[in-house]
Amino acid sequence: MNGGKFTGVVILGLALVIVGLSAFTVNERELAIKLQLGEVVTADYEPGLHFKWPIVQNIRKFPRRILTISDRPDRIFTAENEAVQVDFFVKFRIVDPVRYYTSTGGVLTVANGRLSEIIKNAIVTEFGKRSVSEAISVERAELMRDMRMTAAAASEDLGVSLIDFRVKQVEFMDEVRNSVYLQMAAERARIAAERRAEGRAAAEEKRAAADRTRTVILADAYRDSQKIKGEGDAKAAEIYATAYNKDPEFYAFYRSIDAYRKSMGKSGDVLILDPKNEFFRYLNQSDGKQ
Repeated sequence: MNGGKFTGVVILGLALVIVGLSAFTVNERELAIKLQLGEVVTADYEPGLHFKWPIVQNIRKFPRRILTISDRPDRIFTAENEAVQVDFFVKFRIVDPVRYYTSTGGVLTVANGRLSEIIKNAIVTEFGKRSVSEAISVERAELMRDMRMTAAAASEDLGVSLIDFRVKQVEFMDEVRNSVYLQMAAERARIAAERRAEGRAAAEEKRAAADRTRTVILADAYRDSQKIKGEGDAKAAEIYATAYNKDPEFYAFYRSIDAYRKSMGKSGDVLILDPKNEFFRYLNQSDGKQ
């Protein structure tokens, strides 16, 4: 190989090395910035092939995907001064790679640590405004919304955007858990006693109303029955009087036969009377005369 060909090969090799050091690619899952002597000169690269000056310029890449942080602050105090532990997770995405790089150095662990502190401060602030019951039940949705709004403003300084922020679990500290359980049990017992008292009062009221209604019904029924009975007795007396006036002897005979039937109609009955007693007048005298 002569000197001219060798020189050409060397030049071609150097060109390929320079092109290799100058070219870089950015895919759809990445964000990239170009640094020149430590300063950002270009950002917002589209996916594809790009070039840089070798040695004096370098590329930093960051994930475009949604990232997750899950943590638990050591101790949070509510408006009731109750200490609780809050398990939470936050999902975020890098939206400003330049600000993300300048604020965190482009190190994900640093970004996670700073964002965790922002989230913990938001939790401390919002839990401190609410009681335990409000935080875990009544105002849970409002609580998470307020915590997200509080943390969102501070997270913008990191070049990230909060996608979701959720409280997974709220637990009492060991030293206050038993006392809280006792308070809850006492509260439930008080509510149960009130409900039972209200139930007994309602039952007594209904029982009194039922007794009053029963008394009125029985009184009305007794009044009506006595009225009907009196009318029946009067009608019977009228019939007896009419029958007696028409034929007193036949009436006396009929009443005697009826008395015989009622007094001697059952087997085993024993009646001891003088045969000449007035009771047997119609048996002793077939003509009915005395």
